[in-house]
Order: sequence, then C-alpha cells, then structure tokens
Amino acid sequence: MSLKILISAAIPSHHPHFPEPKPNTTNTKPIKARPLRCSRNSGEFNGLSTPPSQMESGAQDNVGMSQFQSSSVEGEMKHNEIWRLFKEAQQNILYLNKQRLLAIEELNEANSEKQFLLGKIEQLEAEKQAGLGQDNPSIFWELLLRIDAMVLTGMINTGEASNLRKLVLDCKVSVADVFADILPKRDAELLAELRHFCSGRKKNGFHIIHICTEMEPLVSVGSLASYVTGLCHALQRKGHVVEVILPKYACMDLDGVQGLREIEAESYSYFNGQLHGNRIWTGVVSGIGVTFIQPLYYPSFFSRERVYGYSDDFERFTYFSRASLDYIVKSGKQPDVLHIHNWETAIVGPLFWDIFVKQGLEGTRILLTCHSLDSQCLEHPDKLALCGLDPARLYRPDRLQDNTKTHLVNILKGGVVYSNKFVIVSSMHSKGRIIRSSSHGLESTLAIHQDKLLVAPYGFDNSTWDPATDKFLPENYCAEDMKGKTVCKVALQQQLELSEHASAILVGCIFSDASDVFLENLKAVIRSANTRGTQFVFMETGKMPSVTRALVSFQNELKDGNVICIDSYDDALLHLIIAGSDIILCQSFHDPVLQVPLKALKYGAAPLAVTSNDIEFRHFADLQHESTKFSQFICSTFGNISLSQALEEINNHPFVWKRKIMDSMSQDFSWDAECYDIHVSAYSAIKNL
Repeated sequence: MSLKILISAAIPSHHPHFPEPKPNTTNTKPIKARPLRCSRNSGEFNGLSTPPSQMESGAQDNVGMSQFQSSSVEGEMKHNEIWRLFKEAQQNILYLNKQRLLAIEELNEANSEKQFLLGKIEQLEAEKQAGLGQDNPSIFWELLLRIDAMVLTGMINTGEASNLRKLVLDCKVSVADVFADILPKRDAELLAELRHFCSGRKKNGFHIIHICTEMEPLVSVGSLASYVTGLCHALQRKGHVVEVILPKYACMDLDGVQGLREIEAESYSYFNGQLHGNRIWTGVVSGIGVTFIQPLYYPSFFSRERVYGYSDDFERFTYFSRASLDYIVKSGKQPDVLHIHNWETAIVGPLFWDIFVKQGLEGTRILLTCHSLDSQCLEHPDKLALCGLDPARLYRPDRLQDNTKTHLVNILKGGVVYSNKFVIVSSMHSKGRIIRSSSHGLESTLAIHQDKLLVAPYGFDNSTWDPATDKFLPENYCAEDMKGKTVCKVALQQQLELSEHASAILVGCIFSDASDVFLENLKAVIRSANTRGTQFVFMETGKMPSVTRALVSFQNELKDGNVICIDSYDDALLHLIIAGSDIILCQSFHDPVLQVPLKALKYGAAPLAVTSNDIEFRHFADLQHESTKFSQFICSTFGNISLSQALEEINNHPFVWKRKIMDSMSQDFSWDAECYDIHVSAYSAIKNL
C-alpha cells in the first residue's frame, strides 16, 4: 500500500474542519442577508431605543452585506492557503517516503553483497581446508626453489640469486599476495617480475639449512625425524627461514610432497677422486622447503629397503654430506647456520672448515645435534680422502682420532670438534651427567668442548596434540574446564567395554617396544594395584607380535575384565586413551619417539614410571641447574611417585591431586617452548663468533 493511499485514508478530501472551497463564477450573485432584530419587552430592537428608519435600515443592510462578503472572501483565501500548504506537506512526505524506500533498497543490496562475500569467504576457507588452494608456505618455498633452479641452470649468477632470495625472505607483505599470480609463469617471466620487485630490505630472523637423513612424514626411523620437522615448524612460526636437504631414498613415500620437480641442471659432487653427477629434486613438505639429492653414479646408495644398517653406511652418508655442500655452494645459498645431525652428517663440519668456507660461506656457522652418543662411526683414516679431506691433517687426538681405538677416526667426534655449537637432545639427562656417565668414550672430548655443549629437550606437536582442539575426542577440554575429560573417559570405557564408572581410576600404558624386564615389571605393578578396582588399558604401537602375545597372555592369566590389551594400533584410539586416562605408565620419561610423558601432561594424565626407583633421578639433587625445565618439573611432581602412591593420593587427597593435574596442563613442553629457545640461543651465539 503506497503512502498516498495511507494519507488519503487518514485525511479525507472533505474534512469537516476544512471544507473544500468552491470556485467563484460570474453568474454567482451575492446572497443578501436579512437583518436580525430581536425585540425586547421594552420594545427596543437589538438594544436600540427606536427602530431604524427605512433609509437607515437599507444603509445598514448594505454595510452588513459588504462585511459578510469581505469575510467570506477572506475565509475562502485562508482555506485555499491551508490546502496549498497541506498539499505541499503531502508532497514532501511522499518525497521523503520515496527516498526512504530507495535507502532501504540500497541497504538490502548492501546486505545481499555482504552475504555473497561472506559465502565466498566460507567457500575459500573450505577450499583451503580441503587442500584445493595453495597455502602461503607452499608459494614461499616454490619461489625459493624456482630461484635455486635459475641459478643451477645458469639463468642468473649466485650474487643475483642471493638478492632475489632476500627479496622473498624479507618481503614485508604476504608473499602469497605479491607472487601468487606469477608463479605459473615460465622461469624467464618469473625472473623479470622478481627483478621488478627486487629491493634491499633488512633481514629478519635466521636462515637455517638442515642437512639430515630423516624427516617426518617422509622417512622416520628414530627420534630424528620428528625432531627435524617439529623444530623446523617452531622456527618458521617465529619468522625464521628453514629448509631441509635429504637423500632421495627409494623407500620414501613422496606422495605428500607438494610441487615435486626435478631441476634440469648439472649438479656434481666430488667423491673418490672424481666428480659425479646428481639429480636434484625440490618440493614442499608440511610447509617446509625440501631438496632431495639422488646420486647417478652410485644409484644403489639410497635405493635400499632400509635407511641404516649397511656395511657401506660411511660411504653413503659421506657422499650425501659432500653433495649437499656442493649443491649449497653452486646454488649461491648463504645460510646463517648449517644444522647437521648425528654421525651421518657430522662429516659436514670438517668438510665445511677445510674446503667450503672460502667458497662464499664465510658468514655461515655449524651447529651439530646428536640424539644418541652410542652411535659414532669408526673408520680407517684413509677413508676420509673419499670426500676430499686430508687424512694426515685430521688423524690427530685433538681432531678425529678416536679416544679409545686410536688407529681409527671417529666421525661423530669430528662433528663435535668442528662445530661451533653442539646440542645433545635429551629431556632428562643433565649436561654434567652426559659428560661423566653417558659419553660412550667421548668424555675427554666433551670435557674439552663443554663450553659449546648444550642440552635441549624433546617437544611434541601441540597443533595435533591439544585436548582443547583435538578432533579425535568426543568433547574437548582444558585446564580451566575439565568436564570434557570425564566425557572422554566414559567414551573410552564404552568403546573397550569396561565398567562405565567415571569415579574408577583408569591407567593407560603406550609403548613402541618392550624388553622382557619391562614386561615383568609391568605385570608386578598391575598385580599390586588391580585389587583396588583400577582399570588398565595397554596399546603397543611398534607392531611387535611377541610383545602383543605376552600382554594378551597376561590378560588371559588375570581373567579380569578391568585389564584390556589392544593388539592393533589406531591413531584415534591412541588420542582417546591419553585423554581418558587418569594415569599413564611410561617406560621412561625420556621418550624421544612417542613423547608419551609430554602428551600425558598436556591431556591431564599423570605420567608415572613403571618402577619407582627410576635411575633418571639419582643425580637431580646437585644437578638441578644443568637439567631441562621438563626434568625439573617431572622431578617435583610425578617423578618419584609409584603407582600405589598415586592411587592413594587420588583417593585420599583428591583436591591436591587435581591441582597437580591442572598445573601440569598449563605447562608448555611443545617444540615451540624450551627446545626452540635453546636452539635460537645457540644460533645467536654462533653468529656472533
């Protein structure tokens, strides 16, 4: 209904107080009004003592008529003016209403456009989550790897390559916003665009290249793989540029590598007195740029079923170490730090300082990390010549000569001597204890170089392992709101057909391998606690049939429905066990592969050692200042508590126990915490040397 209709209905055209005026015509005669006379008892008329004469009466009639006509015209004019004003007001109201309708239409159009844009954003987010779009790390690394290809193919020299890398590394705006549209172009067009944007910028963060033999999820044998990936992610989240160089193993699954491509360029490395060609492959793995080296002359080096354990391991990994340095120099890279790992790439240290430092790497430094000192690689000194080193120069007590078997060289010792900093990755061992009792024959070497020795703890991936966001849990929870943990516990009991009592204490145990001694100790712990009605859930992740059979046999022996052994690994169930358990029994608090104690703390499950007299804590009293924050926390909370003592505290002092659990959940033992801090401190220290 229009506004005009509404107004007409509200104000009719013949309003009783505003009669519509009639137009005057020439035929209209004025109406003569009769004079009104009122007679009083006194005979007076209208208050006059005598009636007017005829002449007077006629004159008075004319005057009255003239006054009446004048009053009538004046009233008509007033009526016309009122209607004019009313019609103007009506027109103004109609105009304002029309403007209001236009404004409403514009607002509706704006809302429609807003809804369209919101829908587009949701669509783009969904595509990103589904992996349909190309994320920023992938674009970033594709640019850097394309620059590597340009310099290797001779399109640009190493100096320009360095400048272009700085452009990408130091770009103040999002790399994806600037370069996403030009990535599909050919190298020549991409180079032109890069040169156009090239300008000097101050460098932020470190550029680190890892030369290593493992990396999750590509190839994982021990703790090195998760450490490399976890540390790389932590460094990149804080603004550092990290890349990885790996051998191209035949047993490696490359399906998850984004943008995998072979660089069509000649790449040679020196080995056994000759130059040998390599194929260079590049790609992005979990947001990290990775370069793969594939030997052509020695194709069998990395086309085997296993990664380690062959008689020619020294030759295999020495070749890879030398080829990695040759590739870095030829591609014009100038990293701040070459980060090498274990004995397999420790030879990079002597190679760098004796051969490569003067080939454009004067500003680069070496950091060695080691995950175990019991594997050191002892070889005859003459073998050092295979990669171009001088045996006579290195076969000395203060360099590579082994401390015990003096007729051999020790490759790991060479890495310690020739690195600027040396990190041992261990969550529980102190620096002093490592030197005195865990050096495996390297005690004197470590003592000499103790000023550059650091101890860093392992971490865990808190993007995957966080009860507040864990996609595998039926209900999420955190230290401030623990209701979801009870839901997870009941869900675990239902799934495993245990008695559904949230008040029952549930103990989980997760391990990848187990010795006979550990299994016997585990059985003893269960027997002593089982009478209390405690529920036990075991999962063996290492797929070891002998261990699984032993646990199933023990479950049958007990004939107790409160003991469940899971004989097949399931990732979702693993998350639910840690979330639903009140206590997690651990083989050791030093768990570099599964990181079970770290995850247990995060999920509000107390990590307890299977045996109460764990040797990890014998020297803590006098070495607190040398141990990691994780070991200090464990020592002060759960490190010296047996399962029986924990059960007693839960039952008798529930509020004290709850405070411990909440405090544990608030700690940060991820890769982004102490592990990151120690490594960045080491990078900073060696850059200032």
